[in-house]
Amino acid sequence: MSKKQTTGLIVAAVIFVIVGIISVITNALSSKMTSSKTGTTDINKMLEDLAGTSNVALMDMPTMEDFIAVVPINGTIQATADSGSMYATTATYNHDLLMEYVDLLIDNEYNKGIVLRLNTPGGTVYEADELYMKLMEYKETTGRPIWAYMESQCCSGGVYLAAAANEQYANRITTTGSIGVIMSTYDMSGLYEKLGIKEVNIVSAENKDMGSAGKPMTSEQKAIYQSFVDEYYNRFVEIVATGRNMSVDEVKVLADGRVYTATQAVDNGLIDGIKSSEEFDEYVKEQSGVDVFYEPASQEDPWAQLFGMMVQTKEKSESEVLVELMNQLESGVPMYYAEP
Repeated sequence: MSKKQTTGLIVAAVIFVIVGIISVITNALSSKMTSSKTGTTDINKMLEDLAGTSNVALMDMPTMEDFIAVVPINGTIQATADSGSMYATTATYNHDLLMEYVDLLIDNEYNKGIVLRLNTPGGTVYEADELYMKLMEYKETTGRPIWAYMESQCCSGGVYLAAAANEQYANRITTTGSIGVIMSTYDMSGLYEKLGIKEVNIVSAENKDMGSAGKPMTSEQKAIYQSFVDEYYNRFVEIVATGRNMSVDEVKVLADGRVYTATQAVDNGLIDGIKSSEEFDEYVKEQSGVDVFYEPASQEDPWAQLFGMMVQTKEKSESEVLVELMNQLESGVPMYYAEP
């Protein structure tokens, strides 16, 4: 064996040992942090005392200079997957973090406004409405402005959130619109019959198991679900009408679920104009007189990424996997969402 080969084997062995040690340490820390509720509470308390928050993604928020807060709306608007993790980041949509973020901004006198940066197909009715109401609380409590900027895609629930802004702009290649509501479920009764499977539910009334995948939906049950969709749709239309200073009838003409280009959105009064990202940033600086933009730490931050990965390494139970699968199927959940 040559000297070069021997050296290569030694280096490989050292790397293998180091990786093994790191893996053992991170697994041990992850297990301890996820299993010890008291320990996590103590850490959260310490961090909150130091930075005003237990979430590392928000710890560097300015407290000594004026700034504009960038609120990123990335990916599907939905409940936070792991709301108990203090290492939540903003690489994808994180509802709990954004709600806490806006609360902190309300109390931060150095904050002079919010920029919503939206790149989303929309999402669940509940989370979209909750964040919208929080943004409206911010405006009403502080009197500070909100600007919205639509990136590649800002559809359905994204339009819902953008309605909280004083002004809305989009990139010239933005896809927007899709104003409407969808509830999806699955009728697998035909498949069940072929496989010799029959769903049996013991219920207190005939509509208790409506939406079950193993049974066809009755006309009455469809009407019940349609009433949900109609109510949430009417609220959506009213919110867009208020945000865009339009009448409900004007919005309903546009709100048939279709998507629009940025140019079409301008022509129909759904946004105020088209700007590149750089032009939009300069516009906000000019309007606010503030040059500093702040955004929560993203998943590119090495420490947040490391600790987030540690928590995520916990093995999922069969029930957790099944719940995730059902969530992916969106069974019976009302959505402000643009179907691909």
